[in-house]
Amino acid sequence: TPFDTFPFPQVQDAHFLPAFQQAIAEAKAEIAEIKNNTALPTFANTIEALEWAGKQLNIVSSAFFNLNHADTNEARQQIAQEVSPLLSEYGNDITLDEAVFKRVKAVYEQREALTLNLEQQALLEKTYKSFARNGANLDSAAQEKLREIDKALAQASLTFGENVLADTKNFMLVIEQETDLAGLPESVIEAAAMVAQQKEWAGKWVFTLAYPSYQPFMTYSTNRLLRQQMFMAFGSKGFRGNEFDNRDLVKQIASLRHQRAELLGYASHADFVLEERMANSPIIVKDFLAEMLQYAQPASIRDMEALAEYARKIDGITQLERWDILHYSERLKKELFQIDDELLRPYFKLENVKKGVFDIANRLFGLQFIERNDIPKYHPEVEVYEVKDEAGKHMSVLYLDFFPRPGQKKDGAWMTNFRNQQRNAQGEDARPHVSLVCNFTKPTESAPSLLTHNEVLTLLHEFGHGLHLILSDCQYGSLAGTNVSWDFVELPSQLMENWGYAQESLNTFAKHYLTGEPIPAEYLAKIGESRIFQEGYMTLRQVNFGLLDMAWHSQNPEQITDVVAFERAVTALTQIDLPLVEGTLTSTAFSHIFQGGYSAGYYSYKWAEVLEADAFELFEEKGVFDKATATSLRQHILSKGSSEPPMELYKRFRGHTPSPKALLKKAGLI
Repeated sequence: TPFDTFPFPQVQDAHFLPAFQQAIAEAKAEIAEIKNNTALPTFANTIEALEWAGKQLNIVSSAFFNLNHADTNEARQQIAQEVSPLLSEYGNDITLDEAVFKRVKAVYEQREALTLNLEQQALLEKTYKSFARNGANLDSAAQEKLREIDKALAQASLTFGENVLADTKNFMLVIEQETDLAGLPESVIEAAAMVAQQKEWAGKWVFTLAYPSYQPFMTYSTNRLLRQQMFMAFGSKGFRGNEFDNRDLVKQIASLRHQRAELLGYASHADFVLEERMANSPIIVKDFLAEMLQYAQPASIRDMEALAEYARKIDGITQLERWDILHYSERLKKELFQIDDELLRPYFKLENVKKGVFDIANRLFGLQFIERNDIPKYHPEVEVYEVKDEAGKHMSVLYLDFFPRPGQKKDGAWMTNFRNQQRNAQGEDARPHVSLVCNFTKPTESAPSLLTHNEVLTLLHEFGHGLHLILSDCQYGSLAGTNVSWDFVELPSQLMENWGYAQESLNTFAKHYLTGEPIPAEYLAKIGESRIFQEGYMTLRQVNFGLLDMAWHSQNPEQITDVVAFERAVTALTQIDLPLVEGTLTSTAFSHIFQGGYSAGYYSYKWAEVLEADAFELFEEKGVFDKATATSLRQHILSKGSSEPPMELYKRFRGHTPSPKALLKKAGLI
């Protein structure tokens, strides 16, 4: 296949399990060769050799788990249940192998005498720590206990995600009376009719808990009872007392993580995780969140008081409820700024936005995007591009997967890869295969896919992650692209969102899909003015999630008997004057921390915003398309992965350490 891309159409689900078994066997043989080498351990025959072992397994794993997230089915979910413990066991077989660790340790202990460049030093440090932090220094009984914990964790996290997906899939709001569609834009109604048709409810309208369906309904529906019904369904995922209830699972996952951390000599899972982050202790994270809370809480109270007063004034609402927030926020925003999502949507045709994003990357970094129809893809809706640099050199393959597939595709948006960037022993550069997966509103019979401004920002955000890998220039795949600490990884993505507000970039692609007219200047001005609308509330919401995450992971969860009472107590500081809603809970569907990689790391979204606000100030000073600043960003951050400490890379780009003041100022909180 072109660029050794994955041959999706040729691979059947039944092939995956034997492929995993074969790839694991091959990887084990490569590890055995390293372990049984009679030559003295060196950086090349041990550290580099470990880095390059298991290449085939990486290919199979990347393809399978990406498919299981973006295009799953029952067969794939079953394979994931079988394979996850196998992979966990394989990982443990390496990190708990005494002979392998002995060689790694021997190289690590002579590191001062070795002549290594910065990236080699980073790989040596990372390799040694990956063993030490995964039990290599433990005795055999403790190692066996660690294996059991890791196996249980892999299965529990997988089941957690499947339960959330099942509760999402099993709810539908079927509307039979046209009067119950009051307030909804035509495009939303048409999309709901299409979903109804697919689900054999022809002539009716179906709304689901997938974001492109849920969000517009909660924003525009004037039927307060139906909004409440949708809110309750969304907020009760994993908390319905059915077979998919996650209450016991969240306690189990948190408890297993805590046991694992204690076994390795750490006070908590948060202490274990944060050792490898820019914010390297729970105290630093809690202080950071406390500082954000100090500014966000009064601003959030003002935001909600204004919203409650507005709802009272226009609709006689005497008690604002949580299912009212999106609806009245949108109406108040429209009144204050004379813009709303539906007014802006016609100017954000997906095809134009995509070309606009490509144009931003071209103006900043000289990248070119050429659609390729000869590269295999995993679903007919996926688009595939070859990315080249200014000189025409191949940089990457880029897959774009834009639309929801209920029950097959996870909610949300993410960047992933089917192949990482790295150079092999001969110095040949294997360029990455990057994938951006979103859940945008599908085209209808009468209109193309039209995005909200938030969806434009989402695409830019994931594209920023993509650029981090597309522009990677590292020797080793485990250090390349987005393989950086979690509180640094969101810097490129959140930085890119700024071009979704910059008039100079919006002018290039925000054109009316019917007339081709550019977006009016007053709309652009209003988008800028509305940027800090309810920023106090939004910041408080993120702080709330960060505090909940840290509470689960910075103490012994064995003491938690009641998940509901625990969550209520932890989030009491971030509650505003709105009634708590019985029957809803965050923890049981908090996939970021119980299934994804954000456990003890959710704070990193806000942390990265501090970096991003500080970094973008430089672009504002020099010009949003200033080539020298973009080149510096590429040279010092985007190309470097984790080949050097993140704070050093940041300071080299910016010239100083980041200050929260830039973010607080940008958010209108100071």
